[in-house]
Amino acid sequence: MGRCVEKPYCNGTLSAAGKKSFVIAALRRPIWKPRNTAIEEACVGRRINKKTGRMCKHYECAMCHKEFVKKQVVGDHISPVVDPEVGFVDYNTWIERHFIENDGYQCLCIPCHGIKTNREKAIAKERRRK
Repeated sequence: MGRCVEKPYCNGTLSAAGKKSFVIAALRRPIWKPRNTAIEEACVGRRINKKTGRMCKHYECAMCHKEFVKKQVVGDHISPVVDPEVGFVDYNTWIERHFIENDGYQCLCIPCHGIKTNREKAIAKERRRK
């Protein structure tokens, strides 16, 4: 009988070794299931797309609480991958903060994501200025 390997990552589908292999491959392709899971959890149902007149899924933005079609939302890290108050620490820290589980993401519309990103950039700029 084979040994049962604990799979605590990626919604229970990856072991520690599997996660490491994924991270190496992910540096070449940006696919991480928990990010997409977090977006799907923000789905509020099918509605008529005002732009096309067709039915499609709509998602609620975690900041403004408005509804948007999938092309208008992104999966955003709740805690920034690089802390704007600290800056880049090392690649291991970056990897651990970048590849998180779905509870570490939020669904944001593109305008709200821009606001959050600009706020973080301003904090980082102030930190570097000091």
